[in-house]
Amino acid sequence: MALDHYVTLGRSGLRVSPLCLGTMTFGEDWGWGSSVKDSEAILDRFLGLGGNFIDTANGYTKGHSEKIIGDHLGRHAAKRDRAVIATKFVTNMYRGDPNGGGSSRKAIVAQCEQSLRRLQTSYIDLYWMHAWDPTTPIDETMRALDDLVRDGKVRFLGFSDSPAWKCAQAQTIASLRGWSPLIALQIEYSLLERTVEGELVPMAQELGLGVTPWSPLARGVLSGKYTRADHGNHKPGRGARVTSSLDDKAYDLIDELGRIAKELGTTPARVALAWVASRPGVTSTIIGARTMDQLEDNLAAAGVVLDTAQLARLDKLSAPKLAFPMSMLAFSRSFIDGGTQVNGRRMDAWPLTPATDDERY
Repeated sequence: MALDHYVTLGRSGLRVSPLCLGTMTFGEDWGWGSSVKDSEAILDRFLGLGGNFIDTANGYTKGHSEKIIGDHLGRHAAKRDRAVIATKFVTNMYRGDPNGGGSSRKAIVAQCEQSLRRLQTSYIDLYWMHAWDPTTPIDETMRALDDLVRDGKVRFLGFSDSPAWKCAQAQTIASLRGWSPLIALQIEYSLLERTVEGELVPMAQELGLGVTPWSPLARGVLSGKYTRADHGNHKPGRGARVTSSLDDKAYDLIDELGRIAKELGTTPARVALAWVASRPGVTSTIIGARTMDQLEDNLAAAGVVLDTAQLARLDKLSAPKLAFPMSMLAFSRSFIDGGTQVNGRRMDAWPLTPATDDERY
């Protein structure tokens, strides 16, 4: 896999690079992140190597992330048109204004206009709902988004951080009413966060949504810089969000990533990214980079190929406990298939199944 080996996103013809540049760290307005100069250098390096998929949001660094992209790409037509720029709505940027955020028609239209202004472009390639807004009917949200597509202000639609049942409801309504469909799903997905395999990933595969994982390194936990030997001495920039994840399971994974990285002559971070990229349904993995060194290390993951045994080792250590009914469904094949092989998979028949015709009433 190379950065310029493009893939179509979901059930659409939109071509995106297999790694997507996440820009939440563009701007130092939150007290950490990349300077404007460093952000521009990171953008140029990513684009220069063939990457074309850029992800931001209206709320990232108080809108500064969008503005950095707009100043560097949006105002230059040739650069802008070659990039696939994705941004998000929902975050309220106006304290005291109940309509400043969310997914109502009023909020969506206003947020879109504000993002277009900061990005200095006439259109957004992929417009994400950043998170489900339970106070707004989903048909109102989907109709407003369809109008933005029809007006030419947005090209494609996606959902991020929303329940599978709500995504499925939205996609079904859009299909029935002839509105613009969702083509992508953005979710947290890593070796330390695999519960999405219970509902969200299967839903996306069934309904034609390309999966774009965020935090594939689990907020840096799987980057290789945290070790069991240094436990208790870590002072990461994101504080408890990182340290709370550094338990025995995480360290077991970190140790295994280190062993596989040594076998392949690469880094633990690249191995963790390669694992995510190999998962069923994943189209383009979102990587973050505050520095050029981090970008280069993450981009090199595109050249890492894990063999079956290495994947199995990581799968075993990271196997999630999925919510009901997934545990039941894993067993149900035994009383559905009758001990036969279906689609290449065989499971022993349920022991209580009649063994002969004479036992069956």
